[in-house]
Amino acid sequence: MPDTVALAREERAELADFLATLTPEQWEAPTLCRGWSVRDVAAHVVSYDVQGMTGFLRTLVLAGLSPDRANQKAVDALHDMDPWGLVALLRRYTTPEGFTARFGGRIALTDGAIHHQDIRRPLGLPRTIPPERLRAILDFAMIAPPIHVAPRIRGLRLRATDLDWSHGKGAEVTGPGEALLMAAAGRADALDELDGPGQGTLAARLRA
Repeated sequence: MPDTVALAREERAELADFLATLTPEQWEAPTLCRGWSVRDVAAHVVSYDVQGMTGFLRTLVLAGLSPDRANQKAVDALHDMDPWGLVALLRRYTTPEGFTARFGGRIALTDGAIHHQDIRRPLGLPRTIPPERLRAILDFAMIAPPIHVAPRIRGLRLRATDLDWSHGKGAEVTGPGEALLMAAAGRADALDELDGPGQGTLAARLRA
C-alpha cells in the first residue's frame, strides 16, 4: 500500500513550487474551475486546512450543507491574501490537516492533483505526474463522492495507456491516466486525449 500522506506532501510541495514561478497575470488567469482564477483555486486547495475540522464543519453548516457554497465561502475567507501568502500557506500545510487529512491524506492528494491540473492545463504548462501518485489519485477519485465520477463513467471501462490501471466494465475509454482522471472529474478539456468505443458516451455526458 502506498504511503498516501507522503504522496499528498509531494503533490502539495510540487504545487507550491509551481505557483511560485507564476507571473501576476498568470495568477489572475482563468482555470478549468468555472469562475475561479488561479488565485481562487490555490486558496481552495489549502482553505480547509487553515480552518481545521471545526471550521470546516461550521462553514458547511453556514452554507446550508452545500459543498459548492462551502467551497466558495472558504475561498472568500482568503480573498485578501496575496499570491506569496498563498504559496506560504501551501508550504505551511504541506502535510494536510483537518478535513483534507481524512482517508490517509487522500482528500488532499486527489483534490490537490485535480486542481493542480485545473491550473496547468489552461496555462499550457503540462507536467508528468509520477505513476505511483497518479495511480493512488485515480483509485480514490473513482469513489470520492464530491467528485461525482459515477454518473459520468457508468457502463464504461477506463483504461490508462501509460500505467497499469483500469476501472469499471463496459465500452472502453483509453488514454493517459491524467486525462482519464480529468475527464472522469468532469473536465471536457481532456476529452481530445482519449480514445476507444466509450469515448463518445463519456464526451456526451460531459457536454450535456
